[in-house]
Amino acid sequence: MGEVVAMGPARGEAFDPQALPTSRKFLIFGVLAFGQFMALIDIQIVAASLNSVQAGLSAGPDEISWVQTGYLMAELVMIPFAAFLAQALSTRWLFAASAGLFTLASALCGMAWDIDSMIAFRMIQGFVGGAMVPTVFATGFTLFSGPQRAMIPAILGMVSVLAPTLGPTVGGWLTEVAGWRWIFYINIVPGIAVTALALLLVRVDRPNLSMLRKIDYSHLAAMAVFLGGLEYVLEEGPRHDWFGDPSIATAAWLSFVAFLLFLERSFRSGGPIVRLSPFRRPTFAMACAFNLVIGFGIYSSTYLIPLFLGRVRGFNSMEIGTTVFVTGLAQIISTVIAARLSQRADPRHVITVGLVLFSLSLWWTAHLTPDWGFYDLLGPQLLRGFSVMLCIVPSVNLALNGFEQAELRYASGLFNLMRNLGGAIGIAVVNTWLGDQARIHVARMGESLGEAGRSAPDFAAGLAARFAAITPDPVHAALLAQAEMAKAVGRRALTYAFNESFQLMAWMFLAALIMVPFCRPAPQGAPPPADAH
Repeated sequence: MGEVVAMGPARGEAFDPQALPTSRKFLIFGVLAFGQFMALIDIQIVAASLNSVQAGLSAGPDEISWVQTGYLMAELVMIPFAAFLAQALSTRWLFAASAGLFTLASALCGMAWDIDSMIAFRMIQGFVGGAMVPTVFATGFTLFSGPQRAMIPAILGMVSVLAPTLGPTVGGWLTEVAGWRWIFYINIVPGIAVTALALLLVRVDRPNLSMLRKIDYSHLAAMAVFLGGLEYVLEEGPRHDWFGDPSIATAAWLSFVAFLLFLERSFRSGGPIVRLSPFRRPTFAMACAFNLVIGFGIYSSTYLIPLFLGRVRGFNSMEIGTTVFVTGLAQIISTVIAARLSQRADPRHVITVGLVLFSLSLWWTAHLTPDWGFYDLLGPQLLRGFSVMLCIVPSVNLALNGFEQAELRYASGLFNLMRNLGGAIGIAVVNTWLGDQARIHVARMGESLGEAGRSAPDFAAGLAARFAAITPDPVHAALLAQAEMAKAVGRRALTYAFNESFQLMAWMFLAALIMVPFCRPAPQGAPPPADAH
């Protein structure tokens, strides 16, 4: 272990992370990537267990949604802030603190005594864990060059999409086997290990503590209100009539005013916490737009399929988890192919193929029926899992290649923020589509049944005759028949709404192809070594 501790350069020397032995670089990268995986899987690990958490904490339906919303709001604020903290504290201390506090917050979530304490601990967990996500991308591009660097976006891209995909499966299994509190306790041992290994191994830059004395707190507050308010509007809007609800309208105005202040501070502050200078590169701006679209597609499809299986098919958490798991298998296979293509092909060609295939997978899924299950969804999910890596890997290369280390951190934070924003926007939009389209189809089907002459009454009478064998009361049998008919109409209408949501997303991915010709790849050379501060 003495070799590990002594790996850093002497004080006063400049760090050159790329001069580290290859085995040491991969070890550092592996520790960071695993920490990122922990932070990302916890976004969705509670998705399949919310009913159990709600029952365990005696929470209401509106309150339990904040277990997800609070985590996402806090994580969005930290992701762009992490670049500033990495320079001020160093990658080593930021990542170790992030992993350690994430572990502590996970334990507190497991010990939560009511819904208020759970929401508070989840927000802490999301905030401190959010620092691990962009830090890994920036460090990976700093450590490696050439063919080794080509593997970084592939590996981290796989982690970014595999973790949310596995979250519901792992959470559902743990809830069934050990109880819902273990979806949080499971983080404790690996979290302690990541914290200790980060302190021992991750020495790739020096801290610049003087930055903490120049921090612009008004800039930080504006960013927190802007991103937190935006996430609140996106999460609560579909459930509460958007701007017709006073609290949502107020949050939207506060978020907009904070956004204007955030921009003003970004350009005029003497110590901004987020630098927008990476957007001076048109290719970076285009790659961020791609990431926004990709985040929309990944998070929305990951959200819609389990929702369909639960609400239309009536699957439990374990059945949902085993059905969506195949997407992760396809992603693993696609990672190797995408990494090799990134070394040999123009990234614009690779991302074009990825966007087209992703669009086809969504269009294929847009032919759902109320009877679709594992085997019906197998093909579309495999195609979606395979194509998503062909979208992510070239977009990461387009975004992050060519930056020096200081600016690379900010570029990584902004780029990752775009994916999470895309996911938040996507889930809000598809929820709105589902609600609106389901109501429209219920109304249309009601009109069709009314115009169908005797067919609908005859069908209802047939159902009533079946239920008459169960209950001797004819009124009760008629009510059961009407309820069954309404349930069938609702399932069919909701299925149509799911199909239209997938169709609209398919068209959106095809429309994103318009941006491809405007992306000019940066040279593949490594960025200069970091300054020693």
